[in-house]
Amino acid sequence: MNDWWLVPVVAILSFALTGFLRRYAISRSLIDIPNQRSSHSIPTPRGGGVAIVLTFIFALCVLFAVGLTTRDALIALVGAGGITAVIGFLDDHGHIAARWRLLAHFSAAAWGVYWVGGLSPLVIAGVSVDLGWLGHLLALFYLVWMLNLYNFMDGIDGIAGVEAVTTCAGACLIYWLSGFPQMLWPPALLAVCAAGFLCWNFPPAKIFMGDAGSGFLGIILGVLSLQAAWTDPGLLWVWLILLGVFIVDATFTLMRRLLRGDKVYEAHRSHAYQFASRRFGKHLPVTAAVGLINVFWLLPIALCVSYLKVDGALGLAVAYLPLVWLAVKYRAGELERS
Repeated sequence: MNDWWLVPVVAILSFALTGFLRRYAISRSLIDIPNQRSSHSIPTPRGGGVAIVLTFIFALCVLFAVGLTTRDALIALVGAGGITAVIGFLDDHGHIAARWRLLAHFSAAAWGVYWVGGLSPLVIAGVSVDLGWLGHLLALFYLVWMLNLYNFMDGIDGIAGVEAVTTCAGACLIYWLSGFPQMLWPPALLAVCAAGFLCWNFPPAKIFMGDAGSGFLGIILGVLSLQAAWTDPGLLWVWLILLGVFIVDATFTLMRRLLRGDKVYEAHRSHAYQFASRRFGKHLPVTAAVGLINVFWLLPIALCVSYLKVDGALGLAVAYLPLVWLAVKYRAGELERS
């Protein structure tokens, strides 16, 4: 059966639904008003990421119906993503206390970890290491961090969409070349869903993603990476490399703010990408740079890890080193000078 018809259908649905959500946001006054913490200067509707959520869940259900994904994969992705999207949607419409958001995030992560089977054994320097229950606990915190860092990194036009499209497309290429074509469909259709939304969000954005969309993307990418590791442990390293821009910037910024004693749950604009967008005076150069780094730096290294069997930890270190340099260069986590 030729199932490629799903690609244009999902793309059109995502694009059209984003346009509908833009009109809905305007009618309900769901507008992001710029303030001193913002990286934008024009009031803009928010919540367009719901289009990614709905179209991807629809796509997953079709994949399951035609036998292109498993029941456990469907339950893991829809459950973890759905919980995250619902709490994000509610927060987009009215503030939800941080403790309740965090409880929902851990619930979503626990659901995902349970249905993917936890963390697979890791291969480090050619040695397989099974961390047991500790690995499953690490997987839980990994998913919570992934959904939150994606929220943190969704701060300028197009950056979250470009990250999702290039990362998923890169993973699909690696799956194909490495002999895992059966794993292509979920990341491929997630890329298509994100691309439909990105048409509206590319600089200058006509609508923002909102917490429902960004958190959903973060936890879905995390679950996909944990699922992939059970097929080939090296694929977890691949995903961590492909997601390097977001992981390094968000983690480096968080660590710096923690060491300084900041209240890390408070809004700020001290990520490297935010400093860079202010230095350039616009969002497009930074968003484009993220896409170029993903395609021309991180993807080749990830290919070496998967296809040429380069050690994953070594590949990760090589991939992240210049990203850490960029984080330092663009002052990630520093206080904004007055």
